[in-house]
Amino acid sequence: MNCEEYRKAISAEPSFDGGAGHLSECASCQAYRAEIQALEQRIGRALALDVPELVLPELPDVEPDNVVSLGRRRGLSPPTWLAMAATVAVAAVLGVRLIGGGAGNESLADEVLAHLDGEPRALVVTDIAVTDEQLHEVLAPDIAQMDHSAGLITYARNCVIDGHDVPHLVIQGREGPVTILLMPEESVDAPVPLSGTNVKGVILPVGKGSIAIIGERDEHLEDIQQQVVNMVTWTT
Repeated sequence: MNCEEYRKAISAEPSFDGGAGHLSECASCQAYRAEIQALEQRIGRALALDVPELVLPELPDVEPDNVVSLGRRRGLSPPTWLAMAATVAVAAVLGVRLIGGGAGNESLADEVLAHLDGEPRALVVTDIAVTDEQLHEVLAPDIAQMDHSAGLITYARNCVIDGHDVPHLVIQGREGPVTILLMPEESVDAPVPLSGTNVKGVILPVGKGSIAIIGERDEHLEDIQQQVVNMVTWTT
């Protein structure tokens, strides 16, 4: 089983436990599996809705002689109404997250920051660049074209953001590593600020997609932002 076959299988069924041999040797697919399963857990929490107990109002006492029978009519029982209400609520929750092909701005920002927290090995100060082969493998021709003008690229791999494969790059800034996430399938109407415990950044609208750029709080990101926007060309 290769990477493509494994990723298709676990994307279709997050509990898929096949491909153990491939998974034991492929760090990239191990990370992909962890992120797919984390996404499945978030969806599960969204579906875990608390439905309040149905309370029927007390009906006034009436004289039997004053009641007119309307005959037997088919209707929906209370449990059926509750099931329908829960379905509508679930649809509303998922609709807010999925309309437009991605999460809303706030949830996308949260997911980007959470992704950084889950991949600390990427944020290493180093002067060793990734090879051209590694960079070209991550930046597939059907995603984007990019050169090295923004700086020393020391990390490159494909990760999952909001259910989509995205190139995750790290360049060395003046104050430390700067993360760049190229998200051609995540659109934002305006720049979305990012603020973590020790980092700051922004999600920039670029064409039909967006780019997240995150660095240390003392890092001057403005120049890097412009360089990255200028050097990325979506090909999708």
